[in-house]
Amino acid sequence: MRRIASLAIVAALIGSGYWIANAYFGVESEPASGGAAIANVVLPATLSERALIGRDGFEANCAACHGVSGSGREGTAPPLVHKIYEPNHHGDESFQRAVALGVRGHHWPFGDMPPLQGLSRDEVSSIIAYVRELQTANGIN
Repeated sequence: MRRIASLAIVAALIGSGYWIANAYFGVESEPASGGAAIANVVLPATLSERALIGRDGFEANCAACHGVSGSGREGTAPPLVHKIYEPNHHGDESFQRAVALGVRGHHWPFGDMPPLQGLSRDEVSSIIAYVRELQTANGIN
């Protein structure tokens, strides 16, 4: 009887923790099929020259997983235009390291991100400039 009560408590804690995480991070518990966008991203009226270059790099290397304009893709990868990735929490170097080394999944239920081959630090810096300008346009500073 004690074991059943303990298992019930553990199940309740896991369920409530998952519910809280989903409410906080805006992730549905069961991703929709087809990789629908997770976040609604407002595009800035203009982009700097560096961000324009970064947009091309993002579309070629990142959008397949992180969605158009960093909106994320259900069941695939998180949105980068999200408060979790604000500069004070994930600085530019964390993006550089994620691309170069990959990253263990820790904020979202998507699993680990593998490293990306063939991108220089300068190319990644341009992509970061694009993501930061998208974030700013969406009130994430």
